Amino acid sequence: MKKNLNERALTMLTDFYEITMANGYFKYNFQNKIAVFDMFFRKVPDNGGFAIMCGLKQVIDYLSDLKFTDDDIAYLKSKAIFNDDFLQYLRCFKFTCDVWSVPEGTPIFPNEPILTVVGPVIQAQFVETAILVYINHMSLIATKANRIVRASKNRAVMEFGARRAQGCDAAIYGARAAYIGGCVGTSNVIADQMFEIPAMGTMAHSWVQMFDTEEEAFKAYAETYPDNCVLLVDTYNTLKSGIPNAIKVFNEVLVPKGYRPKGIRIDSGDIAYLSKKARTMLDRSGFEDCTICASNSLDEYIIKDLLDEGAKIDTFGIGEKLITASSEPVFGGVYKLVAIEKNSEFVPKIKISDNVSKITNPCQKELWRLYDRDSNKAIADVLTLIDEVIDDGKPYVIFDPDNIWKKKEITSFRAVKLRKQIFSKGKCVYVSPSTAEIKEYCQQQINTLWSEVTRFDNPHKYYVDLSQRLWDIKNQLLVNNRK
Repeated sequence: MKKNLNERALTMLTDFYEITMANGYFKYNFQNKIAVFDMFFRKVPDNGGFAIMCGLKQVIDYLSDLKFTDDDIAYLKSKAIFNDDFLQYLRCFKFTCDVWSVPEGTPIFPNEPILTVVGPVIQAQFVETAILVYINHMSLIATKANRIVRASKNRAVMEFGARRAQGCDAAIYGARAAYIGGCVGTSNVIADQMFEIPAMGTMAHSWVQMFDTEEEAFKAYAETYPDNCVLLVDTYNTLKSGIPNAIKVFNEVLVPKGYRPKGIRIDSGDIAYLSKKARTMLDRSGFEDCTICASNSLDEYIIKDLLDEGAKIDTFGIGEKLITASSEPVFGGVYKLVAIEKNSEFVPKIKISDNVSKITNPCQKELWRLYDRDSNKAIADVLTLIDEVIDDGKPYVIFDPDNIWKKKEITSFRAVKLRKQIFSKGKCVYVSPSTAEIKEYCQQQINTLWSEVTRFDNPHKYYVDLSQRLWDIKNQLLVNNRK
């Protein structure tokens, strides 16, 4: 039976200003005014070329169960700043917005609307925090996991970070995100229960220390798990004790019963050197099929260095630097108002800043990805007005939205809308794929990116462009503001 962590009541997972603004909107009779909010992010973590969309399933679960309990209302009443009519409105609260989103597992890029909420402003504003919590965290971990997996050059990567995660939710949802990003499994058992992610793990150093000798510990483990025997060989001395004892147990316990050892794990020391020596010792003993797993505070940079040094490693167990994305632990997604309805028409709204990167793209928009018809590689993403259609039967001109003289005419391409409708008038109309299906889709989509975009050092900037009509509106708003 699968567990469901979302059975908790999380309506109050919000910033206090969402409620104070909602009270103000209600006071001025704005509660039915339709607003459009976009979620987007401004920078790919670790100076990478792309990020991975993740966390949508958790957003769906949250939005599907939005209701204020009596305890919630009593808490808000105790603050003595909210009027009774507003509290009664919350008591009868029902989510009725439309939501569009990029599917989980899709490569995403800065400044494009990966999720949009359209509906009554109190509702659309209120859900900001939860949306950002889930998508920011899980997109960060999925992106980090994929960097590590790509650095491993097709070697299996296991997520081992539960005990170092920043809280229970981070451990559970981080394991899900890491799996979507490319990991083969997790040490986190509840993540297997909830999301059917393969749970993996063997022994800790304490197992070895519990027995009088290392050989005795290895023998007991091999007898208990003969068909999946992976021994941790660095408790005392990897080369002088651990590997010789492992080989002895393999020969005396497994081989006579018709089993083969699955592997050894090295968790400390000079892993590149130890792995090379270990490989030689195992091969000379007839265990060429015995794999070597490395762990111990690894990340994509250390993995790359290990493999460049010729380390003989078949699999990796990655903990703290994956589950916390410690090299850059903030994804930076934001949620901004881009339009409001007035007299049955949507009026564009823009946030202007002295920091150019913080100027938003106004209007209700559509997000397109353009693919080369011959190679099926992604060329660019384009933001258009919601009613625009990109005709991929004729040439299309894209241009840099900041440096508009940089133009390119694209021919022989296909244009695909990236986003799916998730909610219609508050009802979920989207069937979420399984976690395994999202993982497979993610790899398929990454394969559509040019290697120049996926490389670690100085990746090519993937362009997110504006249609001419959208650029004209944005430019006019900026001109009007200067006046």
